[in-house]
Parts: sequence; C-alpha cells; structure tokens
Amino acid sequence: QDQVSDFGGGSVQAGGSLNLSCTASGYAYRSYCMGWFREAPGKEREGVAVIDSDGSIWYGDSVKGRFTISKDNDKSTIYLDMNDLKSEDSGMYYCAAADWATVVTGKLYWDMKRGKTNWGQGTQVTVSS
Repeated sequence: QDQVSDFGGGSVQAGGSLNLSCTASGYAYRSYCMGWFREAPGKEREGVAVIDSDGSIWYGDSVKGRFTISKDNDKSTIYLDMNDLKSEDSGMYYCAAADWATVVTGKLYWDMKRGKTNWGQGTQVTVSS
C-alpha cells in the first residue's frame, strides 16, 4: 500500500529549530513530488516546502530563508529543517506525495483537484513566543 509517514515536530520557543522527516513506502518514491503542507486553526492548508523528483525545490514565501527541504533517495525520505521558528509557524504539518505534481522554474504546480495526493498522518509543531 502506497503511504507516507511523517515524523518529528514538537514544541519550541520562538527562534528555535525543529526537524521533520517523511518516509515513503510501497511505491516509486523517486518519481514523486513530495513536500509539506501545514494547517493552523481557522486557516486553510498551505504549502510549506516541496521537492520534486528531479530535485527542484519550492518554498512558501513565509518560510524562505528559514526552512530547508532535502531528500535521501536511498532511504525514500525527505527532511525539513526549520530554523528561526515563529509563532505563526505553529500548526499541523502534513507530508504529501503526488506523482502528477511538479516544481518548474521555481513555481509549484500542485492542484489538489487534479489528482490523488497521499497524505501523512500529520505532526504538530508548536512555537511559543
């Protein structure tokens, strides 16, 4: 069964760091676009960082310069290093994978209505000011 599992998260004070990881299993991970979306109470789910199968990367404007996404193909795992965290970074972070999504010239093409997205179970990130 194709699935993704996300790990990490936790609580930290503003200015601190946290790391997330996400492992894919059951499918051709290397051909998938993968990344994290987050959801805060009262807000819509938004993209945080995405890495495409060719290594192309996209970041949401609010996390540029503070978050770094990377991947280890041998471990079928992607990582999100989050630094200089702010209270507005708090929320549930969901790992996602889709074989039809893509990053091209710095722009993310991930329309949830176009096809299936595999979601992780989510992990909570709480940043206190």
